[in-house]
Formats: sequence, C-alpha cells, structure tokens
Amino acid sequence: MRVVRCRVSKADLFASLVVFLVALPLCVGVAIASGVPAELGLVTGIVGGLVVGALPGSSLQVSGPAAGLTVLVYEAVRAYGVEVLGVLVFAAGVVQLGLGVLRLGRWFRAVSSAVVQGMLAGIGLVLVAGQVYALGDVAAPAGGVGKLAGLVALPGVVDPVALSVGGATIAVLLLWPRWGRGARLVPAPLLAVGLAAAVTGVFDLSVRRVEVRGLVGAVRVPEWGDFGRLTEVGVLGTVVAFALIASAESLFSAAAVDRLHPGPRTDYDRELVAQGAGNVVCGVLGALPMTAVIVRSAVNVRAGARTKASRVLHGGWLLVFTALLPGVLGLVPVAALAGLLVYAGCGLVPVRQVRGLWRGHRGEVVVLGVTAVVIVVGNLFEGVLVGLALAVAKTAWDISHVQVETEDLGDAGIVVRVLGHATFLRLPKLLEALEGVPGDRVVRLELGGLRHVDHACAAALEGWVAGREGERGSGSGLGLGWVRG
Repeated sequence: MRVVRCRVSKADLFASLVVFLVALPLCVGVAIASGVPAELGLVTGIVGGLVVGALPGSSLQVSGPAAGLTVLVYEAVRAYGVEVLGVLVFAAGVVQLGLGVLRLGRWFRAVSSAVVQGMLAGIGLVLVAGQVYALGDVAAPAGGVGKLAGLVALPGVVDPVALSVGGATIAVLLLWPRWGRGARLVPAPLLAVGLAAAVTGVFDLSVRRVEVRGLVGAVRVPEWGDFGRLTEVGVLGTVVAFALIASAESLFSAAAVDRLHPGPRTDYDRELVAQGAGNVVCGVLGALPMTAVIVRSAVNVRAGARTKASRVLHGGWLLVFTALLPGVLGLVPVAALAGLLVYAGCGLVPVRQVRGLWRGHRGEVVVLGVTAVVIVVGNLFEGVLVGLALAVAKTAWDISHVQVETEDLGDAGIVVRVLGHATFLRLPKLLEALEGVPGDRVVRLELGGLRHVDHACAAALEGWVAGREGERGSGSGLGLGWVRG
C-alpha cells in the first residue's frame, strides 16, 4: 500500500500558531459577550479551522465566532434560551448551503457598502455599550437604548479593581502593536489577556473570572423537539438574520483578504457552501454561529501563510488547548475580555470611511447613519432591512433624473422635450415644468428622449395632454402634437 505524505511548510506552521494565539482570547471573549459558556466559542473556532478550513472557497481567510454576530446571538439566547441556539445555527447553515448551491454568493457583493458599514457601526456601538458594563463587573441592561441610558449611572456602581484591569487591557492593545517586532512575536490580544490573568492571579485580586464548565458540559446537541421552534415567526426571522449577516460578513471579508495576497481568488459560491457546512456542524454541537473573520484572516496572511493548511492547523491547536488545558480559562478575568471586545467594537465603527464618504457621497453617510441608529434603538435585523430599503430608495432617486426642455419656434409654436427617467419620485418636478409652458401657444410634446417612464408619470403626461387638448377644443385656438419617439 502506498503511503501519501503531506508536508506542511514552516510558513504555514508558524502562521497557524500566530492565528491560534490571536483566536484563543477572541473566541472566549465573543462567547462570554454572547451569553453562552466560553467553551462554545472555542468549539466554533475549532469547526472553523478543521471543517471550513479544509473546504474549497477562500484559501487564506480564517473562520470562527465573530464580534459582528455577538449582539444578535445575545438577543436570541435571551429570547429563546441557549438550548435553541443549536437549532438556529443549524438552520442558518442550511440556508447558507442553499444560497451557495444556487450560486447566489456573488449577489452579496451587490449590497451597498454603506449598509454594511452602518451594520458594523451599529454592532460596534451596541457591543461597546454592553462591554463597558463588564469592564466594571456590572450586569448590563437589556437592549441598546437601555445600555446607553444606563451609562449615566454607571460610574457609581463599577468595581474599581475590575475597571482598572479592563482599562489596562485596552492600554496594552493600543500600545503593544507600536513595537512591530514584539507584536509579531506575541499577538497583542494574547499578551493583554495573559498579563491580566497573571497580575490578578499573583496579587489575588477579587474580580469575576471566566466560568469553566468543561467541553462535555458545554456542548449540547439539539433534540428533535427543539426543531419544532422553527415554526415560530420570530425564530425564523432570527435564522434568516443569522444566515444573511454571516454570509455577508464572510464574503466581504473574503473580498478584503483577496486584496492582501497575490494567491488564488475566492470562489464566492464555494465559500458560502463552506460557511454553511461549518454552521451546520456548529448547530449540531450547539455552538455559536461562525463567519469568516477579517482580523484573524489578516493576521494569517501577514504571518506568511501560503496555503489553507495554516487555518486547518489553527483549528487543531484550539482543539488541543480545549481538550488538555480548559482550566486555564478559569484564570482569565471577565474584565480583560470585556476590554478586548471594547477594543474590537471600536474597530467596527468606520470613522475613516465616514470622513471619506462625507466629502463626496453624503447620501451614503445618511444610509450608514440611519442603519446604525436603527440597530442601536431596535435590533440588528431591523437595522439591516431599513438600511437596504433606504439604499434602494437613494439609488432610485439618484437614477431618476428627468429633464424638460422647451424650444420656441416662433409662429410654429413651442417644442417641449422630456428626457431621462420619469418616475414618481420626479413627478412634482415634471408637472412644475409642464405647467410653466405658456398656455397661449401651439405646443409639440416630444417623448423620444425618455428612457423610462412609470405609470404615475405616464398618467400625468396623458392628463396634461388631455387638459391642453380640452383648452384647444374650447375655442382657445391652441394646437398640440404628441410625439412619442
């Protein structure tokens, strides 16, 4: 029997270790912020490496639990219970598989970037508002508005020790990357969380730490009865939100990662199938939903990864850690993870992009801002729907340009030409221009320059023509010709 040997390059091995060290605290932090056991975040990271990492699609991007879905998962767990989470994730994965098989992955690239940036901004604001409470070991109020309103009374109830730990974590995250050589050797998230655990342990500081249940105790395979919840409208809405937002975030991440390396480009439909397969597995294990994560993916590329072996290996390292060293998680202060997520949440707010858009595309800033505000005061699904509707309305307004030109031919009368796209959005402008045509002249209406006319404008034009012909028939001596083109 012939034995096939698979050699992993040193570059991929090194990159996998770096990505593992970055992913470890982020997986735990996202799980805690989502209101589920820390081990479930690690399970999603493991599946993202071993399952999605081995499937075709994008070669270098890394998948796992993402901050972008934290708010939605937290609300879903609060509304339906952690026992239904696996059903939600499983069903979302099936939807993603269907989208990929139907080759609809490319259409996610047609979503307005303002909506995506607004979605990330809203998620970032709600995430930061919630994790500020965890920085001080204080329970966060429910809802985005409640979190924002509660910030006023927060200074009087925070634990100063926990707040110091969280603040120091954020300081390390901000300062450590400035030393390029050190940041390449030890990732800032690992260093920040590791220092927080070491200091609080050495000095025996009284802060809340991560609860460790063990992998077996945390994983819960959904029961058949749990799938009956899929008949509920709210549950189905959450499934669609999981699927669409996870798909959009993964494919936008793929587009960004493709710009970071000269290797093979992403096959969007295959990547969507891979993400769907990963979420189906996560659902069976009752874990968090996964997406491709731009932070880990960028680390993978910059660490020198050449093939998908690096992301598969990173999942293996997570599995080894979870199996052999789960007790280490019990040393980590929750405030340190909150600081990590506050830092990540601030990174989701596209401040630089907003400045660029404001200079040339202020309408896009409105779409971005409205999307973010609706997410903060409502929820993620409503915000995305409102943002998409507003983006479509803005596009319709932008392309709906109608122009009315008049040419005075002296005794031969006046020629009125209507050009462009006549839609109901421009109906007031069209009627205003037509009503300004002198009523005592012979008029010739030419519509050959109209590339599109909707029913409302067609009816308005016919009504205007009928009105002019009525004046002519009443003895005014007016003439009218209607030339359609």
